[in-house]
Amino acid sequence: MNIDRIRAAATRLQGHARHTPLLSSPFLDEIAGRRLFVKPECLQHTGSFKYRGARAAVSALGEGERARGLIAYSSGNHAQGVAQAARDFGTSAVIVMPSDSPALKIANTRALGAEVVLYDRDREDREALGARLAEERGLTLIKPFDNPEVIAGQGTVGLEIAADLPAGTTGSVLVPCGGGGLTSGIALALEAEAPGLRVRPVEPEGFDDVARSLASGRIEQNSRPTTGALCDAIITPAPGELTFPILHRLCGPGLVVSEEEALRAMALAFSRLKVVAEPGGAVALAAALFHGEKLAGDTVVAVISGGNVDAPLFARALAEQGGESAHADG
Repeated sequence: MNIDRIRAAATRLQGHARHTPLLSSPFLDEIAGRRLFVKPECLQHTGSFKYRGARAAVSALGEGERARGLIAYSSGNHAQGVAQAARDFGTSAVIVMPSDSPALKIANTRALGAEVVLYDRDREDREALGARLAEERGLTLIKPFDNPEVIAGQGTVGLEIAADLPAGTTGSVLVPCGGGGLTSGIALALEAEAPGLRVRPVEPEGFDDVARSLASGRIEQNSRPTTGALCDAIITPAPGELTFPILHRLCGPGLVVSEEEALRAMALAFSRLKVVAEPGGAVALAAALFHGEKLAGDTVVAVISGGNVDAPLFARALAEQGGESAHADG
């Protein structure tokens, strides 16, 4: 993986993926204790950054590989990204999804024309299931993070951050982290384009495999059951074989936030920025707002990685944080 691959992905994505803005709010700056910019990938096509990697990977395939049809496994955001990319290129997609994925993500994936195969995430191995279906049906597998072209596509988020910030900006870029595709891609892009910015992965409590892996220097596993986890979008067993070496070389220590802090961040994103974040997508904003003592520099960028949240859960976030979400910036 290198910056040239990310730049090539950016060229293929031009006119297809949205260049999402950097948003700010004086109220959020005050809570964070520094200048805070928010990169709302919840405004990306299909509601998350995953469209970038999916489109980049599918566009890099040969026509024959695409024509056979695609397969992916995902809790929902990569699912929608691959389904949309398949539709863009006029091919079919089979998506292996956990049976407890948010209903919105399952419905959206089907609405984009993909066949959805549900599985029990605590009893079945999605990679084994995906590999079996790919072999049986002759499908082309698009992995959610351990794929060089997927990482390159996600890295275009970093190119945009570097382009939109003033030259020479120093500080931290906080990224919601599951398998590490987005985090490693952004880190590679910033290494080349904005070396004064240091990437910090952010995870929910109980699923901090990346933070532990960075601390130990080797890939660590999550062991607790994942069913019912609020931050489903970024719950993975371990960082990827391709992504971890990049994370280990370029990223600062991992940050961990509580589910309650993620809900608070969702409410504040809505009240102050008018954007909708899902819990997993809001963890970086939560770290910027509530763990500022662990950050260095006068500027922090927090990526909101997705906004595909079921209405009842979003209503819960707003209701539980009513005091913080009741007022808007004047």
